[in-house]
Amino acid sequence: MGIKGRMVPEAKRNEFKVPLGSPIDEKGLKNIENLLVTVGDVVSLVARKNGIVPSVSVYDGYTERREMTEFAELVRKNKEHELNVNNPAGTITCDLIDAVKNALSGKTRVIHVTGEEDLAVLPFLLHADDTSIIYGMPGEGMMLVTTSSTNKKKAEELWNMMEEFE
Repeated sequence: MGIKGRMVPEAKRNEFKVPLGSPIDEKGLKNIENLLVTVGDVVSLVARKNGIVPSVSVYDGYTERREMTEFAELVRKNKEHELNVNNPAGTITCDLIDAVKNALSGKTRVIHVTGEEDLAVLPFLLHADDTSIIYGMPGEGMMLVTTSSTNKKKAEELWNMMEEFE
């Protein structure tokens, strides 16, 4: 029996809207010394514009449901290999989990999601160690969450709230 995907139940949606971690600004990005993962088009682009190339970037080509092509164009211009995965909104598919594991083993630097990348923070929290994850939070800006034991526990709680699917 392999890994199953997960889906956020309608009744638990609000639990997943609570920010993990704390706000971070562009100056704060430069102080990160451990493995860096960016989740989201804008945060991935902001890191690059500040001269920081994350170990892994995850993006979907949209920001707040509006198309955003600047990061995708940067990836293509730099001829970076990207792994493409399908991940519908409100889910974490097996493909996304596999992509995260590949990225953490150094096999992939860029993950392009067809669908939505918002929940990608959870598998990184669950599978990474000594990692800083920067993600975009609508209305809040950039958020920093680390793979501390407290944050890993919160990620496990959220994971367990989700329903399995094949």
